[in-house]
Amino acid sequence: MDEQTIPAARVPDRDAVLDFAEALRDYAPAIERDVSRLRLTPGDHEAIGSLFRGLHNIKGDAALCRVDLAVAMVHPMETLLDRVRRNELPFTASIAELILLLLDRLEVTVTRLASGQNLADLQLGPLTQGLESLTRTKVNELGTRSSAVIEAVTGFRPAGGEPASDDADPDARANADLRFFRMLAHQFEARSPRFKGRTARIVRLALDTNQQAGTIVDPRQLEAAVYMHDVGMMFLEEAIWLKSGEMSAADRQALRSHPMYAAGILSRMAGWSAAAQMVSQHHETPDGKGYPQGLSTVAICPGARLLAIVDAFESVMLKHDHRGRNRSVLRAIAEINACDKQFAPEWIGPFNQIIHRSLEST
Repeated sequence: MDEQTIPAARVPDRDAVLDFAEALRDYAPAIERDVSRLRLTPGDHEAIGSLFRGLHNIKGDAALCRVDLAVAMVHPMETLLDRVRRNELPFTASIAELILLLLDRLEVTVTRLASGQNLADLQLGPLTQGLESLTRTKVNELGTRSSAVIEAVTGFRPAGGEPASDDADPDARANADLRFFRMLAHQFEARSPRFKGRTARIVRLALDTNQQAGTIVDPRQLEAAVYMHDVGMMFLEEAIWLKSGEMSAADRQALRSHPMYAAGILSRMAGWSAAAQMVSQHHETPDGKGYPQGLSTVAICPGARLLAIVDAFESVMLKHDHRGRNRSVLRAIAEINACDKQFAPEWIGPFNQIIHRSLEST
């Protein structure tokens, strides 16, 4: 497939294109979740297998619907992931970017095919040819050649493609990032009057508890995780997470995806991998019944275990805020301490000390 053949590529059956477009919409969320998981844990063979199957299914549906252009686009990425699956290549940030770029181009392509629009500006030739070349690349060339493909298609070098200059101030960059994360958290707060001030309260409680325990978690990473832990909610319909009544099973399932959206943002930014891990795991529980991955105690990082406690405490406080602050605090701390299987016991003691100190000062 080259630049001459792509503009002429058309599918005679518009209904078949629409069927494929619907299938693609069904597959896309799972693929994006797998990519987010692999950004945090590149060696996760289960996620790699799931991602490979998702792309294979897209290619299969494209073939059934006779969308040959989509088959040609997906095939080289499937081959590349097969090499990752066989441990011939590592799963890298550039591969993650390429998968998301491919998914985006597929969605735009089928939309245009269905409406008979031109495809010439989508750079499908450089994308497909570039992916094909990567299927034969060597490990030491993977990063450079992947970045070159992304730049050829989008006109931009991917984030992280250029090394930081030696004179760059890492503290200044980190502080700028924290301001950005705090701004996103305040955007989330603005969605409901009841959320006002929650970010500052959780940050203070998390940092104080961490300090009481001996600063087990990097404070800057923890602060970033607090700011970002619920930002993923804004990728969902507000009717789901602002609903006052009982949630449906479908709503609960959608809600369980929110940690990976925010973790995905953090994982794309240099220096915030620890915060990304905390965000992705803050709804996991020691008994393995949490989400999104059902991790057990050993697999959950300390920062996520702490974040789970302070986030739950704030949620219970909101639920009982009509009782007055002191009564709400007592009710909230009682609920946290009663959930011995939901929260990490090593954080409960320091957490209790900080809460009791807070009550004594009021």
